[in-house]
Amino acid sequence: MKLHLTSTALRVLEARYLTRKGDKITETPEQMFERVARNIAEAEKIYNSDPEIAYKVFYKLMTSLDFLPNSPTLMNAGLPLQQLSACFVLPIDDSMDSIFTTLRHTALIHKSGGGTGFSFSKIRPKNDFVHVTGGVASGPVSFIKVFDSATEVIKQGGKRRGANMGILRIDHPDIMEFITSKDKEGELPNFNISVAVTDKFIEAFQKGNDYELVNPRNNKIVKKLSTKEVFDKIAYQAWKNGEPGMIFIDKINAANPTPNIGEIESTNPCGEQPLLPYESCNLGSINLSNMVEDGKINWEKLEKTVKNAVWFLDNVIDMNKYPIPEIKEKTFGNRKIGLGVMGWADMLIKLNIKYNSKEALNLAEKVMKFISEKGREKSAEIAEKRGTFPNWEGSIWGKKNIKMRNATITTIAPTGSISIIAGTSSGIEPLFALGYLRKISIGEFQEIHPLFEKIAKEKKFYSKELITEVIQKGSIKGISSIPDDVKKIFVTSMDISAEWHIKIQAAFQKYTDNAVSKTINFPSEATVDDIKKAYLLAYQLNCKGITVYRDRSRELQVLNAGEEEEKRDTTGKLSPRKRPLYTKGVTVRVQTGCGNMYVTVNEDEYGLCEVFAQLGKSGGCPASQTEAIARLISLSLRSGIEVGSVIKELRGIRCPNPFRMKEGLVLSCPDAIGIALETYLKGIKKSEPQQLKKERRVASLKINNMDVDKFLQDVAGLKKEAKKFSDINEKNPLICPECGSTMVIGEGCSLCPVCGFSKCA
Repeated sequence: MKLHLTSTALRVLEARYLTRKGDKITETPEQMFERVARNIAEAEKIYNSDPEIAYKVFYKLMTSLDFLPNSPTLMNAGLPLQQLSACFVLPIDDSMDSIFTTLRHTALIHKSGGGTGFSFSKIRPKNDFVHVTGGVASGPVSFIKVFDSATEVIKQGGKRRGANMGILRIDHPDIMEFITSKDKEGELPNFNISVAVTDKFIEAFQKGNDYELVNPRNNKIVKKLSTKEVFDKIAYQAWKNGEPGMIFIDKINAANPTPNIGEIESTNPCGEQPLLPYESCNLGSINLSNMVEDGKINWEKLEKTVKNAVWFLDNVIDMNKYPIPEIKEKTFGNRKIGLGVMGWADMLIKLNIKYNSKEALNLAEKVMKFISEKGREKSAEIAEKRGTFPNWEGSIWGKKNIKMRNATITTIAPTGSISIIAGTSSGIEPLFALGYLRKISIGEFQEIHPLFEKIAKEKKFYSKELITEVIQKGSIKGISSIPDDVKKIFVTSMDISAEWHIKIQAAFQKYTDNAVSKTINFPSEATVDDIKKAYLLAYQLNCKGITVYRDRSRELQVLNAGEEEEKRDTTGKLSPRKRPLYTKGVTVRVQTGCGNMYVTVNEDEYGLCEVFAQLGKSGGCPASQTEAIARLISLSLRSGIEVGSVIKELRGIRCPNPFRMKEGLVLSCPDAIGIALETYLKGIKKSEPQQLKKERRVASLKINNMDVDKFLQDVAGLKKEAKKFSDINEKNPLICPECGSTMVIGEGCSLCPVCGFSKCA
């Protein structure tokens, strides 16, 4: 089968998935899928079945891009690490031994490529009495900081930094400290945090009553708080910077398939996978876009894909190499799998259905119900041959006398990287934008959504100017040349109200065993009350949790669809991005009436970022004024001001001492700086290094005038330059540590739309 991958998918695979020996890639994408398929098929031998049959099914399942497993499976299957799970939950009890044993286990999981979730709710509150030492406790937030610091120094399987979920119950005495623990940007960068909200709290809030805080050490009530005050604070912090999220812990436990084994306290880093302590889960997603043929859903193909995916994921459990024995025992005991979807937005576009519509809600329920039913049928079929999961007796399935191989079947997980590999939209999210300026080390490239480009050409309203306008805006809202029927289906995340985001999440949750990863996007002008309404609606519609993000709510703005990247302070004013540790550029000499001027023009990964200007023989006022001009230009460039506007202001300024060059008159020192910038942009400097010339020529090419796939293959070696920025950007949660691009807030996580990096494991 010929594998059809986009150029972006190839970049993602080469950067993070394909095996390497040193800097050399040692397998093709086809070989990667063969490696994974053969390894997962080996589980058949355990049950005296033919692995060759399974291999052929699994290989076709993945190379068709109809289904892909979670990243650790693609990265590690068939290799010495062999750690295939993305999500883990570990217990934390109220003792130093438990806390630091879990910290050690966390390190092992992060090293193997997984993400971890914890509930810190059992830890006694701050300033509580410690009998052994006679001192006082430091509280759960202090230990979250310990886990965050440990994560900072551990690479996840050499691929990415660790990701964590920290959860605290709403009735813990330290809840207010927890809610504000990420108040300042950059605090706890390796943690997502969520408040575990109970039914009791919501009921008290709706009645306007106070509620009780309980010390977990002795289960005694220590004080009461106003539900309104706490709810308002959660909503305010989420309005301010997107955290904390909420999980509805009682709703989660009401759906716990094995209450006889224990109570669920936490989820994985993105919140979609509630797990018992020491459980892990293997995830995978079906590409819904590929299920549409000739404008209709091919239900027969979808059924076959679902059943083969369940088979695949059940085999993963047997082939997995678990970081610690406790995880293996608990995972084998319940055999949870999480089959989800991606490409939902693309499916709707192909079906000509508006994302924020009743028709979309009905289809979401229909599709997910179908996947759930067919997945359970396959799990029951496997159970007949291989047996039920060991903890079946006493489970909800055992009580109903329904034989199941897996305690849970379905989960809607984030699909940042694998959706890029599959060439489809992410998870159940709407499109973030219809076009991007993809920024890589060698320049910028326009990318437009392929379905929009196809329809634009079919309906004959396509033009290069339109594509540029769509990319600048990120949305087609308000573009008069685009037909209304096209505008209806090509809506983006910010075109959709929070209410519709939540309704779509709830529609999928209705037929999902575990939970749903989704971000509820708000425009920047949204209020705290809007956030509160969203929380209550999510609870009312039986979601298991909710994550919100208000546009421009963080100091460093994530990718603004269609806009030049800007940084703004909380008043909306421009402010400069930080200067990176490394820049690249050239120095231009311009003769002026005050002597030779040497103008150095530097770039970072986003473009021009600074100018230095020095007069060769002059001191005093001319030198200081030249330095001041260069500093102000640098400030402007790093604030997103177009360099052409800067040049326009500088050129033509006169002084009493102009200088005539053979190329023309240099009117003043400011004019000389403008000339140097023009010279730099034209790329005509003989002294410019050959490699820089090549990069500048490449960067000026337009996407529509070149074979991008061939070009990217030709310059693959240049991608190493992007790594110069890795160490600098790694600690910035809104800058991708792998390629330096800005991240998108989606699916309950920070995702890179360029290279597929996900902040969450």
